[in-house]
Amino acid sequence: MWVEDHRSAVETAGQKAYRRIRDDIVSGVLQPSQRLRLDGLKETYGVSISTLRELLNRLTSEGLIVAEGARGFEVAPISVQNFKEVANLRQLLEIHALEESFAAGDMDWEGRVVAAHHKLSLVESRMLSGNRAGADAWKRYDFEFHHALLSACGSKVLLETHSAVFDKYLRYLLIAVVFRGEVTAREHRALLECALKRDVRTAKDVLVLHVQECVAFTLAKGPMARNRVARTVRGKTQAYSP
Repeated sequence: MWVEDHRSAVETAGQKAYRRIRDDIVSGVLQPSQRLRLDGLKETYGVSISTLRELLNRLTSEGLIVAEGARGFEVAPISVQNFKEVANLRQLLEIHALEESFAAGDMDWEGRVVAAHHKLSLVESRMLSGNRAGADAWKRYDFEFHHALLSACGSKVLLETHSAVFDKYLRYLLIAVVFRGEVTAREHRALLECALKRDVRTAKDVLVLHVQECVAFTLAKGPMARNRVARTVRGKTQAYSP
């Protein structure tokens, strides 16, 4: 979702609609378990019914949409178990990629990591001062920093797989509006320091803590988080209870 790419100047309506629908699912604009009515989507995203079916089938294969046979399509639901599974998969992929990236990273890689952390730390500083207007930007720069750490791993397939899993992980954080404050910024600084020292052992420990503590924090946020998530699951208030 947040990967910067070099898209051609001319992009088809279908490609634009695909990105918009995908982003809207990850960000929670299209809510978990929401029924997707093709007529309404046609107007919103500006593509034909046949194109929409192709796009929704593609997103079904990515696990972001569920095909309900004759009933049509709906946004993939959320659950505590799925969140934990996605977080564990993200952790597994990222640890492996960290090992490879730290071993192969050169000066250009270090530059990417430092630059990505600089942007992230600026947004985190603003958020810590009380300015939450940049929450969406923070999530973007959060991904860009983690992606930069892995970017020297030498495997395009690994990076693409991690990106897809990260989006599913990010979806839960955006729905719950999670920012752990100074502890998150401190963990990001620790990962930066580990990268510059090539200290992969400590980096792996920090990453495990970073992911698992975020999961625990998200699930324990209390009534505000549960109520917000519950409203997105068609009244099923039990859907996000730990």
